[in-house]
Amino acid sequence: MSGHRALALLKAVSTFKGGISGAFLLLLVIGALFAPWLSPYPYDQQDLGIMNQAPSLTHLFGTDEFGRDVLSRMITGARTSLSVSITAIGISVLLGLVLGATCGYFGGTFDRVVMTVIDLTWSFPEILIALMLVAIIGPGLEGVVIAIAIAYLAQFTRLTRTQIMSLKSETYVEATVSLGAGHTHILFSHLLPNALAPVLVAAMLATGDAIILEATLGFFGLGAQPPTPSWGAMMSSGTAQLFIAPWVILLPGLAVALTVVFINLFGDAVIAALDVRAKFREA
Repeated sequence: MSGHRALALLKAVSTFKGGISGAFLLLLVIGALFAPWLSPYPYDQQDLGIMNQAPSLTHLFGTDEFGRDVLSRMITGARTSLSVSITAIGISVLLGLVLGATCGYFGGTFDRVVMTVIDLTWSFPEILIALMLVAIIGPGLEGVVIAIAIAYLAQFTRLTRTQIMSLKSETYVEATVSLGAGHTHILFSHLLPNALAPVLVAAMLATGDAIILEATLGFFGLGAQPPTPSWGAMMSSGTAQLFIAPWVILLPGLAVALTVVFINLFGDAVIAALDVRAKFREA
């Protein structure tokens, strides 16, 4: 199965849509990983003598109200936004796999109780759940990670549960049971590996939504705290300078939009390569 997924990923990248979006995302990840070395200036270096300076050869994306280089802050902000979003979705996927697999395989009272709670949380928009949780936990990156992870938990739990319930009636699973295999072996060796593909693709698409959610929380001042930059926090500080230095708010907003669009395009290419649309419809 892992070889099949690797071939499907190569097939996705070989398409025009997958290749362009994959190249953009690869460059974005490289920029985020090596932000301290790629940034032309320290992200927190202030120079009030050049505040709100328009884009130029010296400062390609201009400067903000404190004379800080916008490009440097955007590169570092990419590290913040991507790390928060990927970490949160990763935690949500792991918890969703455990809860969904347990509910789908064993059923019973545990399944009914967990799915009642999951359905209740799914009835609220992710942004509302995240705002309530951050209000309880407090502002900061740790609170945002926890809030986003819980906000998307219902999606992965339901998807995993649906896949497990569909797979556990397959003939090869019944044969494994008849040979005396234990529940743990069946779940981790046979069911979960075959249920991973749609869950991972859903996680990829949810990462784009998580970036928007992180930017929204940052815009409200609930995410990264100064001087740590994030795209949402940069847009928030740029609202006061909209008519004086519009690039401070427009460029981070464009970065969010392009990142989400290319994540969705790459996700569509992977879905086409893996042929998991039918599984999404079942879920």
